[in-house]
Amino acid sequence: MRYRWDAMPLDLDATHPSTPRSAGAAAHPVARLSGPPRQGRRARRIVSLLPSATEIVAALGLTDRLVGITHECDHPPGIGHLPRLTGDLTTGGGTSREIDTAVREALTDGHGLYRLDAPELAALQPDLVLTQELCSVCAVAYPAVMEAARLTGGGEDEPLVVSLEPHRLEDVFASIELVARLCNAQEAGSELLGRLRHRLSSVQRTTVTQRAALVEWLDPLFAPGHWVPDQLTAAGARSVFGASGARSVESSWEALAEADPDVVILGLCGFDLARTRAEWAAFDPPTALQSTRAWADGEIWALDGSAYVSRPGPRLVDGVEIMAEILRGTAAHRAFRLPTT
Repeated sequence: MRYRWDAMPLDLDATHPSTPRSAGAAAHPVARLSGPPRQGRRARRIVSLLPSATEIVAALGLTDRLVGITHECDHPPGIGHLPRLTGDLTTGGGTSREIDTAVREALTDGHGLYRLDAPELAALQPDLVLTQELCSVCAVAYPAVMEAARLTGGGEDEPLVVSLEPHRLEDVFASIELVARLCNAQEAGSELLGRLRHRLSSVQRTTVTQRAALVEWLDPLFAPGHWVPDQLTAAGARSVFGASGARSVESSWEALAEADPDVVILGLCGFDLARTRAEWAAFDPPTALQSTRAWADGEIWALDGSAYVSRPGPRLVDGVEIMAEILRGTAAHRAFRLPTT
């Protein structure tokens, strides 16, 4: 999530030249469809090349339709038997700074970050492939996905490839609706979205709006974008670091200090809570961070960024609930107050 480029939201009815745009149709957060959805057919064999898409399919109750997933898909339990179609071409270890350096070098060299087992994907004969197109460090490159899809034989046998590109929290809900529609599971989609919206409306917020900053990457510092500020707002805070709907950007600790947050939350991209705590233990907090009100009050927190911040799926609502608990000072096992002494 640290490197994102904005995509033009497209109307589902206008994503293919053969499909005319319907009058008054609302924009849909889909970057690209490889062809028009086949009327009257539901996706029965789904390959998910995004952990967030895997979670969406599972939350819709359609886990039995998944036939292939990524090496990073770890939720929900019970998907471990599915074929893993991707792999990491980098070492995957090291500190934040070392990982950042490896990513930049990989992008500069042009060899990419992930491999895709194209023959295995073709052998699985999917009718729907869920992926994303514009973030080169979040998933397999879109051209590689399209080339693998063509190996299925083309024509009616070629799967529909859908690139999901949500930018705001509402876009994530729209992505869920879209996947449900493509799977002819609109009722399940409506029920899921109803539950998620109910949970959001039930979040217990503090009486005083606190200034909150979420940190997406520690070294170098990255300010969040897209749906993350929306999460903080839904939790009852005023997000003062990063911009809703924009891409995440490299920033400075001085800029964070100038934002004067009451609370700082580490929701590091791709890191679970244990990994984040280990990263913090090895980190030398800069003077600018130590000058903030959040530092003085001991309001530096960590949560599982991989599960509750980075992935644009149903568990973003869990993230909102955890953020609200942090703001109330009642966070238990799903967040951790980081030591500042």
